[in-house]
Amino acid sequence: MTNNITLLVAATLAMVLLTFLVGARLLYTRVTEMRQKRIHPQAVATSSKMAAKLENVQTADNFRNLFEVPVLFYALVAVSLSVQHTPVWLAYGAWLFVLLRMAHSIIHCGYNRVMHRLVAFLGSFLVIVCLWLTFFLSLLGRTA
Repeated sequence: MTNNITLLVAATLAMVLLTFLVGARLLYTRVTEMRQKRIHPQAVATSSKMAAKLENVQTADNFRNLFEVPVLFYALVAVSLSVQHTPVWLAYGAWLFVLLRMAHSIIHCGYNRVMHRLVAFLGSFLVIVCLWLTFFLSLLGRTA
């Protein structure tokens, strides 16, 4: 396995680990709040009921976010590996994306300053857009 592939797979594993960590934090915050407020699990069986009864929803919002834009990251990694085109800039760009998503999650699950979170989100979004565009163009150049 080349160094570029190793870096790319490691970035993907880091993104998966981030998702697992936020998921575990979600479970902890939900159970803690429900116990403190003595909320029966059936009382929050739907998302609308949950929103009405629970106050700490930042982690749940962040967990959902990890299944939105990051899907484009996972798709890019899968495509690059399947066509065996994993240039070094893609590996480094993948790590930049992951680091920005980590910052986004830390802010969102922590002190939740919207403008700080927005900077991390926009940064990661621009990175993934640039990675896809550059990847597409590099593939065109490779096949030409």
